[in-house]
Amino acid sequence: MAEVRGLAPSRFEPVREVFARHFDDGLELGARFALAIEGEVVLDLMAGFADRAITRPFADDTLTPVFSTTKAIAALMVASLVDEGEVDYEAPIAGLWQEFADAGKDRVTIAEALSHQAGLPGFAEPMNARDWFDAGLIGARLAAMSPMWPPGSASGYHPVTFGYLAGEIFRRATGRDLGVAFREDIAVPFGLDAWIGLPDSEHFRCAETRKPSTQPDLGSLTEPRRVAFRTAWASPGGVSLADWRRASIPSVTGHATAPALARMMAILACDGRLDGRQVLSPATIASAIVERINGPDLVLPFDLSWGAGFLRNEGLSIYGPGQASFGHSGWGGSCAFADPKRRLSGAYVMNRQSAYLIGDPRPVALIEAAYACL
Repeated sequence: MAEVRGLAPSRFEPVREVFARHFDDGLELGARFALAIEGEVVLDLMAGFADRAITRPFADDTLTPVFSTTKAIAALMVASLVDEGEVDYEAPIAGLWQEFADAGKDRVTIAEALSHQAGLPGFAEPMNARDWFDAGLIGARLAAMSPMWPPGSASGYHPVTFGYLAGEIFRRATGRDLGVAFREDIAVPFGLDAWIGLPDSEHFRCAETRKPSTQPDLGSLTEPRRVAFRTAWASPGGVSLADWRRASIPSVTGHATAPALARMMAILACDGRLDGRQVLSPATIASAIVERINGPDLVLPFDLSWGAGFLRNEGLSIYGPGQASFGHSGWGGSCAFADPKRRLSGAYVMNRQSAYLIGDPRPVALIEAAYACL
């Protein structure tokens, strides 16, 4: 059986067994799973290797790219603006970002953008994949773009553009980069090893990813799905891995450890408190996680319930059995979640990616095993 390291109290032995079995079955390269109750990490499992050559153990300080799980960080940071009265979820984005009113987007609210209702899942016109690393250019294109469906009528997952919408809202409201603000306001004060925009000094700690051999199943290839995932420019590319890591794209370039994400999500699971400090008000959290839209997503082939940037567990049961749980999942399998009813939070990170869009069986099995131990 695989050697599993970390914090593994006997009450969670079934979780450790599931975690080890994933390695024994060849499903993992390196991975980590952490669980927090009331913001205190009570389970922290890791095993495997951080590199594809299998020479560097997956360690306490290994940083893993979490791709779209980054969106949970972005949603938390926009919630902090709501809490401070800097923005209102129900206010039009154009009130902060005047150019965004073009092409019939004058009434698109912040909450609609964060719940993937803005109709801007990607760009149909050919572009260089390197353009994604110019936030000003992408912002201008989004501001000029016509929605692909009437805003507010349906959700359609915005895999990359979400980060530019959230990031520009944050920058227009505060003058600050969202990733920098997260480090200064949340990560450093609470000792969270999580980043959006990774400085060169931390790159040596990063896990190397092993990509899946198959493409995710999107169902029939509609135009929203094509522009979101299937064009040559659908995601940032054409630069070095170091440049990718440095980039502050609040939808995809997050790097973190599992305990850091579990403790971050504890803010949302514990009425806005972490380590005895009030970070968000319960009212703001309620507004962030309330259902904004529910139904067939126009990009992901699922019926989804979205809050303001958070994927709600209702109808999915990927974040445990409770329908009040919520969080976000990332390309390849990572996820972070919060359960306010249990005051429980958790996260899973890994470097062997699967082709599951959401609900990767590995974290689902770990979370289910953890709930069975409570």
